[in-house]
Amino acid sequence: MRISRRKPKKKVLVHRYRTNQYIRAEQLRIIDENGQNLDPMPTSKALAMAKERGLDLVEVSPVANPPVARIMDYAKFRYEEEKIQRKQKAKQKKVEIKVLRLSLRIGKHDKDFRFNQAKKFLDDNDKVRIELGLRGRERQHQDLARKIISDFIDELGKVVEIKIEQPITRSGAKLDILIVKK
Repeated sequence: MRISRRKPKKKVLVHRYRTNQYIRAEQLRIIDENGQNLDPMPTSKALAMAKERGLDLVEVSPVANPPVARIMDYAKFRYEEEKIQRKQKAKQKKVEIKVLRLSLRIGKHDKDFRFNQAKKFLDDNDKVRIELGLRGRERQHQDLARKIISDFIDELGKVVEIKIEQPITRSGAKLDILIVKK
């Protein structure tokens, strides 16, 4: 049997409003479809008024005293709200952390390639973590590793304005640093 490893999509939370017969309050302050404030009235009378106009009664502010309800087309209202949420979601950009791996014995071409990648990632406003792994006897030369990382960052700093978000840290046999574009 096949096991799915996909994460389920998160549903967009839409605020639920009480409508029509689900409104619990006895008295309501009513706003009609034209935006006019009406005097507080019993819920049954407000419901009758909404049905007479062919619209819904929607409780907009349940915490007010008395609660505020509005006469409107609820389906159209929900559609407009979801449309606004979709636009906001499209405008969001999730900042990603891109990882570049260097080594103690990295060649010039490889270093230039990583340099161009880092520049591209920073231009896309992503964070860049630069890692340098040490293997075997290389672990004795942490000073060289720090120098390679600092030279790389100095060279990158000449092309792109960068800010060091997390200084060079050592975790096991790996040195890493986190940088972002200013």
